[in-house]
Amino acid sequence: MLIALDIGNTNITIGAYDGDVLLFTARLASNESLTSDQYAYDIKNILSLYGKDLSDIEDCIISSVVPGIESSITKAFTNICEIVPLSIGPGVKTGLNIKIDNPAQLGADLVAGAVGAISEYTLPCIIIDMGTATTVFAVDRNGCFLGGSIAAGVRLTLKALCENTAQLPSTQIFAPPSVIGTNTTDSMKSGLVYGTAGMIDGLVERMKDIVGSDASVIATGGLAREIIKHCKTDIIYNENLVLDGLKQIYEKNK
Repeated sequence: MLIALDIGNTNITIGAYDGDVLLFTARLASNESLTSDQYAYDIKNILSLYGKDLSDIEDCIISSVVPGIESSITKAFTNICEIVPLSIGPGVKTGLNIKIDNPAQLGADLVAGAVGAISEYTLPCIIIDMGTATTVFAVDRNGCFLGGSIAAGVRLTLKALCENTAQLPSTQIFAPPSVIGTNTTDSMKSGLVYGTAGMIDGLVERMKDIVGSDASVIATGGLAREIIKHCKTDIIYNENLVLDGLKQIYEKNK
């Protein structure tokens, strides 16, 4: 069994693969204060929850944008499984031709998402990842990663609104009855949901002008399912795009 972990700023997403079959996914909160022993405990509990054991783990691959957590989880796997996880970084074969100014700056999660998209969808493609940040990146017909856009994520935007204004309340993130909000809460929801959907539509339209109007558009990430319902663009939702990309990268490095 292969364990794939995507360590983000907010959540750690875990996927367990038996060959091409995704057995289960799970999530932990990202917490840099946890020790390797605490993460080892959490990993063992997740395996037990899904009827698996440490002995079922054959290998592990990690993408991370939080170096401190990556170090703790790597140590956890080394201690409990005697496995040193493969971490996405320099020297790892991805098959991705990265055309940005400094390829070393590209986040491991974006690398994995692009690899997953290239393996599953028609090129060119545009990949939307909605986590702590909302990212929209483009891959051309030849599989070259061209670059893209980074904006504050929906939850981060809401947090900034609430913390930097005197009278705006926190709210749940789902669409109000109308884009024209008639109270403070619905107006905030409109800005968050319809505003983000409009931003995505605009970015995708502009990127299609560059890579081609026939580009596949794929979205992943925690809030993508809710937001893309309100986009005018035809967008494919793939909850496990990054995990699938990690599996593909692992297979290139076996």
